[in-house]
Amino acid sequence: MDSNTKLILIKVIHTLIWIFFNFVIFYMLYAAIANKIDVWLWIGYGLIMLEGIALPTFKLQCPLTLMARKYSNSTEDNFAIYLPNWLSKYTMLIYTSILTIIFIITIYQIMN
Repeated sequence: MDSNTKLILIKVIHTLIWIFFNFVIFYMLYAAIANKIDVWLWIGYGLIMLEGIALPTFKLQCPLTLMARKYSNSTEDNFAIYLPNWLSKYTMLIYTSILTIIFIITIYQIMN
């Protein structure tokens, strides 16, 4: 497999994982708002915690981004994923903010 094909494969896998985590996060937001504190919400928290362990382990970069770096010299934020550059650049900030809101709502729902 040549370098370009490997980069494309990494980008596709990275994008699919990103889409999966969007479903997880937006389900968590729905569940928190709707006071649907169920096993799926806690599974979502578990998945987010795994991601929260992986990112610091790899210096706040996704392991797939590090793998893709071997096959690209691009300085763009989206070189390793099929997202607009601005979204790739701010993904961590956007989703950390959403997760903070989810956490606050979850705590509120549990306390009431």
